[in-house]
Amino acid sequence: MRALLFGVLLLSISNITLAQTYPLFGTEIPITINGLTFDAMEPAISSNGNILFFNSLNDGITTSLHYAVKVNDSTFTYMGALTGANQTTSPRLDAVASMDSANNFYWVSLRDFPTQFDNFHHGIFNGNNVTTISRVRGDFYIYSSGWLIMDAAINYTGNMLYYCNAYFNPTYNGCGGLPCKARLGAALQINDTTFNKLTNTDAIFYNVNDTNYAVYAPHISKNELELYYTRFFKSNPTQTEICVAVRASVTDTFSFPSIIYASNLAPEGPTLTADNAKLYYHKKNAGLYKIVMRYNNTGTTAINKITKKERNFIVPNPSDAWVHINIPIVNNDYIIEIYSTLGQQLFNTSTTANIDITNFISGIYLLHIKQNNNVWTSKLIKY
Repeated sequence: MRALLFGVLLLSISNITLAQTYPLFGTEIPITINGLTFDAMEPAISSNGNILFFNSLNDGITTSLHYAVKVNDSTFTYMGALTGANQTTSPRLDAVASMDSANNFYWVSLRDFPTQFDNFHHGIFNGNNVTTISRVRGDFYIYSSGWLIMDAAINYTGNMLYYCNAYFNPTYNGCGGLPCKARLGAALQINDTTFNKLTNTDAIFYNVNDTNYAVYAPHISKNELELYYTRFFKSNPTQTEICVAVRASVTDTFSFPSIIYASNLAPEGPTLTADNAKLYYHKKNAGLYKIVMRYNNTGTTAINKITKKERNFIVPNPSDAWVHINIPIVNNDYIIEIYSTLGQQLFNTSTTANIDITNFISGIYLLHIKQNNNVWTSKLIKY
């Protein structure tokens, strides 16, 4: 029976090859915001790279939007609160900024919520503040108690919105203050203040919206071929993961994710600069949330159409205990990832080629080796 099962699984995935590569990023660099003395979360970068938007501590009491001006890639000067976008009385939550190349500014706000379920907002950033404030309408909301738009990001051209529907519970205080459910979607612009959900949203995010995870904080690259986001495992939310999924064209389904960084220091809110050169996000540091960055070491984040045929880098294979991975390019940095056949990442390392699979259940897994802007894939069989 086990042999028959293996045979069926082998046939079902025998044609799997990976025709694109994931972007690779360098080491983490702290960001200095001169003059800032409080938390900085949910970074967003203007299309010219000169302005950093962020919000203060996401406590829902005094959460507000702020901005800083670039000195260099890792240094900004704090300019103040973002007048116009922020409510003036507490409790308040104005957070998660994004802006297109024409300075159309978007953010989430809980003003008048839940009397007003449409909690996503639009304005125009004039270089100092936000004007012409209005609510964003559309059918991408879920008009039911417990649901809200937790975060969202506009694309570079301003015609597509990538959003997160999050469910807490009917009183919005369930699951320890974290979303009980969170998934991503995409909506097309009808006008400046209306976006409607794409009919094939579920297909586009099929590999991303893993129901084992809360998936949130989306950001899309300028060419819309790379989707950055945050997720945590719902049964163990102590660790968050910064992920990226890729696709070959804007009409394709996004791939299974690659984890850029996972930590119990709450890394969240990835945002890529329009030139693809730098990735910013926030994390905890000495009691405060602070913004950090990584340089893109890929050379280009356009998807490379190099198909690596499946090869066996695993010895022994099949195995019921330890396996050794033969790294394709010896003495070069690498990342090893193991996925279930449903696309759930089960393991990743960049420090060892010897892996203990004793606790894996019997079955077939997919192993990826990322190295030198390439991804190789092999089937791993556990007895």
